[in-house]
Amino acid sequence: MATEKAGETTSSQEIIEKKHRGIPEATFLEHVDAFMKTDGSDGAESVLRRLDEQHQKYKFMELNLMAKKQKLQGQIPDLKSTYEMVKLLKEKKEQSRILSTQFLLSDQVYVNASIPPTDKVCLWLGANVMLEYNIDEADKMLSRNLESAKKTLETVENDLGFLKDQYVTTEVNMARVYNWDVKRRQALKAAS
Repeated sequence: MATEKAGETTSSQEIIEKKHRGIPEATFLEHVDAFMKTDGSDGAESVLRRLDEQHQKYKFMELNLMAKKQKLQGQIPDLKSTYEMVKLLKEKKEQSRILSTQFLLSDQVYVNASIPPTDKVCLWLGANVMLEYNIDEADKMLSRNLESAKKTLETVENDLGFLKDQYVTTEVNMARVYNWDVKRRQALKAAS
């Protein structure tokens, strides 16, 4: 299956890979007997080692995605409040009105302030860097950044769901291979 979009052709496999950021899909072992015959490995122990390694990789990816999710969940409220403040400053500028507010001076200490209409705002970019922007540029930039952060958070949450399915499938495969090996050993023991 291929889809076309503005002259580009992509297969459904490419779409799946892009959708889940390169997270490999775990294949469910429907017929363990057939798999073990065609696998070419030394036996159940080597298959279990490979499955365990794959499971550990999924857990590592999950930890990274969870850290990214927490970071985004912390950034989005900050971006939202900064964006709202820039919109308020822009509105007050258009009305040529002074904005009365309170600034946090230190923990539990606030100071009253009057902000005259302004064309410029200074935004913290991180790493002790502050940059002055035109208020319209700041509005556009913050709007873009907020939307981008929300989309990234949604993608990370989708990836986490996909990843959970993959490591659950891997755990089920491990259990099935282990049970297959136990039955095989019991059959060998009964036969001898």
